[in-house]
Amino acid sequence: MIGRLTHFLLQRPRTFSRWTLSKFLMKTISSIGTKLFLLVSLLFLTCEFLIYFPGQLSCSWPKLKTGKQSSTIEPLHVIFLADTHLLGQRFGHWFDKLRREWQMQRSFQTAMSLFHPDAVFILGDIADEGKWEDEEQFLSTTTRFRRIFAVPDYTELYVVAGNHDIGFHDYVHRSRLFRFQKHFDLAAVKVISKNNIVFILMNSMAFHGDGCSMCSEAYKQLRQVSEQLNCTRHQSVTGRQDNTKDRNKCDRYEKLPSTKPIVLQHFPLYRESDTICEGPDAPPEAEKSIQHQVRKDVLSKEASDMQLSLLQPRMILSGHTHHACYVVHSQGRTPEISVPSFSWRNRNNPSFILATITEDDFLWEKCFLPEESTVKFLYVIGGAIVILWLVRETYQYCMFTKAKRTKYP
Repeated sequence: MIGRLTHFLLQRPRTFSRWTLSKFLMKTISSIGTKLFLLVSLLFLTCEFLIYFPGQLSCSWPKLKTGKQSSTIEPLHVIFLADTHLLGQRFGHWFDKLRREWQMQRSFQTAMSLFHPDAVFILGDIADEGKWEDEEQFLSTTTRFRRIFAVPDYTELYVVAGNHDIGFHDYVHRSRLFRFQKHFDLAAVKVISKNNIVFILMNSMAFHGDGCSMCSEAYKQLRQVSEQLNCTRHQSVTGRQDNTKDRNKCDRYEKLPSTKPIVLQHFPLYRESDTICEGPDAPPEAEKSIQHQVRKDVLSKEASDMQLSLLQPRMILSGHTHHACYVVHSQGRTPEISVPSFSWRNRNNPSFILATITEDDFLWEKCFLPEESTVKFLYVIGGAIVILWLVRETYQYCMFTKAKRTKYP
């Protein structure tokens, strides 16, 4: 049929009627092609651009209660996300890498354009193969990371080290550790103060408790930060105000805001399992009762108790498990939020956290991204509609051509 039609159209027109018919048929084919291109483009635009807006448009910054703000300083608006796992050369298929990075970039940049946060914290495992990468591969990964998670000038981006970035404790090489810390301006324990709010960024792999050089430095920095906080709260490095010598030691520390800190790290604090985790992004029921491995899935009980005792945080945020969980530690005084993975490679329903933070309050809301299954469903339904439309148009075109060929033999 197609060959006969092509032969018919390419024949030298001998009559006005045949020439008119040829022009009409070519215009019809061009019109079908144009409509097909527009339909496919609309489907692609919907699934790859527009789909990231509806879910995020339903999210908003948590609002303080009227009259609740106790300071003239504006509340701090912060986005928290975790476990982006940018793929490398070992396990990442090129299309899988392209797809996941595109999804994260569009989601993150949509969030930047809608929410305009003051700061963004990414809670570790920014790379999937950072613990194996050489210098060239590391620079390639960090360049992609900076492109995907680019922030405007008014937003500050901070990163916490994860086990996939530098390796688990037993496999951390000093060169990889220093490379990561230098590139992201980190330390084993880093203090950040913004709007009278204190954030403490922790390297979870450094709290193994075996006296290694990395651990010794981390525990030393942790105690120094604890003394700095005590000097702010109690004017004494030990927290006891009746010791003049301890008060004099405070002169060596820069004064911090008097508010309780917010701790950010990759590993969650110690918990036996995830049986208490609830919600649509909690671990599957089959995984909830599995016992956590200490220093692999969670921090040890000793390290967790030390952090709670020395820092006395008002909130802890962690990642690593790829699932969400809300836990309250220290006899109901310190809540912890485990932030789920931001990558569709790890979850069908990734999310991030919007937090409004003041000196006294920490209000947060979870913002879900479109599910991977929804995107696939739209592609299947949209593709089926396009194919059915194309079949219908082709059938009508063939019937019309056959009728005209009968009229103009």
